[in-house]
Amino acid sequence: MSCFDSFLLLFLLLLALYKSSQFFRYACKFAFYFVYISTASIILMPYFALSPCNVNNLIVASYVSRYISSVFGIKWNLKGKKFLSDDSPCVIVSNHQSAVDVLGMFDIWPIMGRCAPVGKRELLYIFPFGLAAWLAGLVFINRREPSQAKSQMNQAALWAKKEKIKLWIFPEGTRRDTGKIDEFKKGAFYTAIYAQLPILPVVFSNYYFLNSREKRFDPGEVIITVLPPIPTEGMTVNDLEKLMSQTRTAMENALFEANKEVRELANIRANIK
Repeated sequence: MSCFDSFLLLFLLLLALYKSSQFFRYACKFAFYFVYISTASIILMPYFALSPCNVNNLIVASYVSRYISSVFGIKWNLKGKKFLSDDSPCVIVSNHQSAVDVLGMFDIWPIMGRCAPVGKRELLYIFPFGLAAWLAGLVFINRREPSQAKSQMNQAALWAKKEKIKLWIFPEGTRRDTGKIDEFKKGAFYTAIYAQLPILPVVFSNYYFLNSREKRFDPGEVIITVLPPIPTEGMTVNDLEKLMSQTRTAMENALFEANKEVRELANIRANIK
């Protein structure tokens, strides 16, 4: 058997396994995802280094990386585009379900414009992604030292306000795939009040096509809902709990409506098939 025949046989076996095994598809898609992101990070680093820590680099990265969604068969539908396209600085707060969230961010980044996500410092040490992300303008904070994290967040907010940049923060902290919006941490809201920046809620509908426990990763559709900004002008720390409650309630309502619409669309398409 020639090398070509062996390669062809291996390819056909892997293809058959991909089509027949849910777990294998799940593993392959995430492996492809992380290999693609790592490769893109290495390729883009020299370009980012020409203008280090410039959030415009992230717009370039989004154009390079948004094709992953097409490979996976994920369609992102954006609602509330006018709120996201506004160039005014703000603190974006979004629910955090999976690493797939980043693909949705890539899809809307050209509309969103200048935006700096805030991430935990540990991500900085994941090569090559961490270095590329730092060069691209991500803000890293040390969550293990609350006082230091608070100072870093406040500095980032003042910088964002001055440079007219959006800060993207996941107020739930760790990724959650519970199907609901969990309790918020105070950091994003304290920061918004400190810099007197509006809160811009962004809600991703549940990923019904992705289940880490079942190891399932199918094609699917996601609705991204951008809600009207919530002003913080004139607020003090005494308004913190009220602001958090108002934001979470609005996001929960938006999540309910988006999930309902996504399920209806999925049922319609299933019936057509």
